[in-house]
Amino acid sequence: MVSCSSGGDSSEPKPEPVVPPGAASLIFPEDNTECQEGSIISDSESRVSFQWNASENTDSYQLVITNLETGSEQTVNTSETEIDITILRGTPYSWKVISKATASSETAESPVWKFYNAGQATAHHAPFPAEVISPTSGSAVDPGSVALSWSTTDIDDDIAEYQVFLDTTNPPTEDIVITADTSTSVTVNSNEVYYWMVITKDLAGNTAASQVFQFRVR
Repeated sequence: MVSCSSGGDSSEPKPEPVVPPGAASLIFPEDNTECQEGSIISDSESRVSFQWNASENTDSYQLVITNLETGSEQTVNTSETEIDITILRGTPYSWKVISKATASSETAESPVWKFYNAGQATAHHAPFPAEVISPTSGSAVDPGSVALSWSTTDIDDDIAEYQVFLDTTNPPTEDIVITADTSTSVTVNSNEVYYWMVITKDLAGNTAASQVFQFRVR
């Protein structure tokens, strides 16, 4: 006599899908503004409250604050959505929040906001350093004419001009143009690596130097 099994499904249950964290939305300090709130610690430092909205599927956050004058970063890990940080007065900063989840290796980044941390009373503020649009750092371009383009902001809205440097040495020292536009065309040679930067100047004579960007010519 032959017995027959029921042929039921003996496969293991499928694991629940891992849901990555969502990106946080920033609240304060606000983008492209002067931050006049916070506790003054000394002539050179103040304590500012960084705030953002909670993001979905998130267990912790990494706050990244960048001094736009020096490029130095300050990183703080927290499970809260508000944290007080001591930073320099009279200094431009950018900040962002990285969301993390213990069940996922993926992370999510918020937009990057910029602000000027208020210092001693002043009628004029230096512009924010220019940010590259193209060619992006590390990219490759064809020889010939290349358009260098950038963007910047100034809370006083009084940018006067940009001084552009381009060279095959780092840092670049060759001043190629002074312009009121946010782009300029240059001629580049094949098999070279070029370095470029922008100094932004406002009507009060305040200046801000960008980082050094670089690109390779095929």
